[in-house]
Amino acid sequence: MEISKEELAKMIDQSKFSPQATREEIRDFCQEAKRYNFNCLFVNPAFTAYAVKLLRGTPIKVGAPIGFPLGATLPEVKAYEAKSALENGAKELDMVINIGALRSADYLLIEEEIRLIVRLAAGKVVKVILETCFLSKNEIVKACELAKEVGADFVKTSTGFGPGGAEVEDVKLLRKCVGKEMGVKAAGGIRTFSEAMKFIKAGANRIGTSSGVAIVKGYK
Repeated sequence: MEISKEELAKMIDQSKFSPQATREEIRDFCQEAKRYNFNCLFVNPAFTAYAVKLLRGTPIKVGAPIGFPLGATLPEVKAYEAKSALENGAKELDMVINIGALRSADYLLIEEEIRLIVRLAAGKVVKVILETCFLSKNEIVKACELAKEVGADFVKTSTGFGPGGAEVEDVKLLRKCVGKEMGVKAAGGIRTFSEAMKFIKAGANRIGTSSGVAIVKGYK
């Protein structure tokens, strides 16, 4: 599979979710993103407005996590978090579904929370995090069906905070479920160029990582 270094960088959502991150570290993180021209920079919601300010005038978007990392908050709480992030300048939202609700077959709740975020986003990109390490294949398929039905833009494997991250077979399954109409984001434990390429070849068109610099530097 042929891909340029620039194209690879544009497939990377670079993230910094460490709870101890300081404003100075976020500033350095944004400067780094400018150097490598990543697609999107994800920071914790408290830093959304700050990152937007630092990246103003560049093509790099700022994204915000919603319901992160457990997904166990109420739909209206996720909606408030999304609304605040959008008001602070976020252009992409990565929301964690209520994993327990999915495993309990409470599909109406899953539909409700995804639909709320999609409506609030009003055309901005919404990615639905499944945390695949907790799900059976059938549950993954059902989650993809629900995300597609209510108009999400991407399905995403993992938060990176669970006991397992992205797996190639899961990415293949996500791509099979959503077809060409939706995006697939592989995230969780992807740290090298060769790992990133495995997931891209499996069907991912976005890579979520805190190791974007190492991935681009490892380009071959």
